[in-house]
Amino acid sequence: MSDIIYTKVDEAPELASASFLPIIQKFAAAAGVSVGTKDISLAGRVLATFPENLTKEQFQADDLAELGRLVKTPEANVIKLPNISASVPQLKAAIAELQANGFNVPDYPDAPTTDAEKDVQARYDGMKGSAVNPVLREGNSDRRAAKAVKSFAQNNPHRMGDWAADSKTKVSSMAGNDFFSNEVSATLAKETTAKIVLETASGETVLKEGLTYPAGTVVDATFMSAKALNAFLAEQIEETKAEGTLFSLHMKATMMKVSDPIIFGHAVKAFLAPVFEKHGAALADLGVNPNAGLGDLLARVEGNAAIKADIDACMASRPPMYMVDSDKGITNLHVSSDVIIDASMPALIRAGGKGWGPDGKEGDSNCVIPDNSYAPVYDETIKFFKENGKLNPATAGTVQNIGLMAQKAEEYGSHPTTFEMPEAGTVKMILDDGTVLHEHKVEANDIWRSASARKAPIEDWVNLAIDRQKAEGCEAIFWLDANRAHDAELIKYVTPILEAKGVADKFTIMAPREATRASFETITAGNNSIAITGNVLRDYLTDLFPILELATSAKMLSIVKLMNGGGLFETGAGGSAPKHVQQLVEENHLRWDSLGEFCALGESLQFLANAKGNEQARVLGQAVDTATQGILDHSRSPSRKVGEPDNRDSHYWFARYWAEALAAQSDDAALAAHFAPVAEALAGNEAAILAELAVVQGPAVELGGYYKTDAAKTDAVMRPSKTFNSIIG
Repeated sequence: MSDIIYTKVDEAPELASASFLPIIQKFAAAAGVSVGTKDISLAGRVLATFPENLTKEQFQADDLAELGRLVKTPEANVIKLPNISASVPQLKAAIAELQANGFNVPDYPDAPTTDAEKDVQARYDGMKGSAVNPVLREGNSDRRAAKAVKSFAQNNPHRMGDWAADSKTKVSSMAGNDFFSNEVSATLAKETTAKIVLETASGETVLKEGLTYPAGTVVDATFMSAKALNAFLAEQIEETKAEGTLFSLHMKATMMKVSDPIIFGHAVKAFLAPVFEKHGAALADLGVNPNAGLGDLLARVEGNAAIKADIDACMASRPPMYMVDSDKGITNLHVSSDVIIDASMPALIRAGGKGWGPDGKEGDSNCVIPDNSYAPVYDETIKFFKENGKLNPATAGTVQNIGLMAQKAEEYGSHPTTFEMPEAGTVKMILDDGTVLHEHKVEANDIWRSASARKAPIEDWVNLAIDRQKAEGCEAIFWLDANRAHDAELIKYVTPILEAKGVADKFTIMAPREATRASFETITAGNNSIAITGNVLRDYLTDLFPILELATSAKMLSIVKLMNGGGLFETGAGGSAPKHVQQLVEENHLRWDSLGEFCALGESLQFLANAKGNEQARVLGQAVDTATQGILDHSRSPSRKVGEPDNRDSHYWFARYWAEALAAQSDDAALAAHFAPVAEALAGNEAAILAELAVVQGPAVELGGYYKTDAAKTDAVMRPSKTFNSIIG
């Protein structure tokens, strides 16, 4: 096994890797550090899941499973880049591309009837949503802006949209009968197994069995009423129209891979309610599934003039919709993975509450977030900025995050315990001794789900928070609502640990709404705060605050201290940037910023130095920090526009600054001597390298695929400078 594993992923970060990874491997080798790769891309996972369908030459090892074993060992040192959290449309697109390129993988069966089809669907369903992170995250999250990154943002503040006190932008959520209001939770006194059953008038159906929970596990259960959801959506459509704002639905259909696509489908059906009422049977015959989105629906009714006319008439009678791409007519409801709440809401807030409408103009928006679990965070944020005006990045402090996520903690929607009810009845979670732990009366189409958090990760999370607060000495808030069932159970863990460690006075426990207000007051005053949160809220806040503070969440330092002693270094938040790929293909310009990779690389090398006593790795890591500072100080990050410096240029500058730092340092003479000629060559050939990088921009390029690119074609696109390549190798 290599000293450091650099993950192969998808879309923009994977394209950037084609340029950056050879640099890493060249420099690391000088310190005797090997850097290997493991494929956790969506296409790689599809191929690894169906080995029996592949030829010997096409065989793909199950790298995700191998990494899952590695992260449970002290030897783990993994740099994890953002990967696709696949929706069904993305999964189908990847399957179709692989099939077109000669890989005999099966189709995704929407309605399996045979055992073989059910097996195929089950295997594919294991890849949906946040399937990678729960496997790799055997530790809790420490995510923050590196000091150099924060300092740069303050000295070079990004543009923020102005907030008007009378802005009509708001957050709308269900008044009740949602996941938040129906939640129940309990902490298990002993190790147990459990099953989930649905009892109806016609009998009992086992929804899931064989669940195993250690003693001390917090186990939740809840459901959302489909009837209440539909009434809420219909109300919001009318209210949005009356207020003259944009209708925008904000979901997490990638991470919440079971529940949120269903909720999304309810919204599609509600928006086109007259069409579904009139043409329901015909739409069903055409294979329309509202969960797949408006885009899929429109494709299926192409050629049916009557249905299309009624859709047009319905859309004309509805409020204007928040657009993903107004130039191309791509709406908020086209596909569930296009509007991801943790990115879409901060972007709208940063823009002063404005979203793009179908006319290509900005407008106030009704931000529809059905469930109340975390909607108050965005609601309070909007209220704060209406009252106080936009945040000033030049003077704002920072919000760090300590997130509970180890061992699949709170993986709502990303686990096999979420179900859409086939009929009315009572859902029960029954323990092995016959105890009914949780039960809910449900109706047909209600969405029921359960999640859990184990004792060891919870205790590790609290102790990690204590360590971080001690290091920072700033405000620290546990974002827990004593009136919410799950949070109340967590508080029973948090309070005794804080008291036993004698640090209870260093922390505050607040419900998310109040914690949001307090945190914005703190950073507006130029001070810092630590948000200590559960998993989903971690995901949301590590986009919200960085996007407002730094303009992006991709530049965050993200460290996962694995519970068995290893290290997982994530390259910030920010997703896998499909829009960046589109621009590269059309204009050969990649605006992906690898600053997150730079930060993770430095941390990984420092960790390796401590774990294996490799002092040369430490020197390399310290030089990475110097190079990263050089990128920021000299504004060497990628530009957004074709013809200007892009990701490949930033990699040249990083390599140069890294080599110069290594040549200049005095801690290791051998490394200084090794890198002196490298630094000289990079500096001496600056004009030639930059010219070779610039000349390729403009024309469209071919990558040989989207989900699985052709390695040679990608290498040619991402490493176009012969001079640079001759130095790096």
